[in-house]
Amino acid sequence: MYLAQFPDMTNIVTGGFSHDEALAMAKEALDGILATDVAHGNDVPPPSFQDGYPVTVASHIALAIQLRELRGSDSQTAIAQKLGLSYQAYQRLENPQKANPTIKTLERIAHVFGKELTVQIS
Repeated sequence: MYLAQFPDMTNIVTGGFSHDEALAMAKEALDGILATDVAHGNDVPPPSFQDGYPVTVASHIALAIQLRELRGSDSQTAIAQKLGLSYQAYQRLENPQKANPTIKTLERIAHVFGKELTVQIS
């Protein structure tokens, strides 16, 4: 049995009968907790633990977390106006359970925050 946990997120402990199964369960657990925390407006601590095996967060969850970080102290209304979106449309972007942005929306977001949109194809 392999145990998987995230020291920065004490509410996640999972495991599997093999190393690969434990990593898959860790990803599922991390995605679930992060999606719920972000959707409920809870702060997500930045990862500080550097040892162990990396677990990739689902892209729609990572987007919501990054948008909150980029927005900083600006209101959702202010960013929505800069993007030319309604408040409700922007609010959905920060909710991983409701977000489904188009590439054009992602390009506008990158432009507003002075970032470059890159897409990795594997």
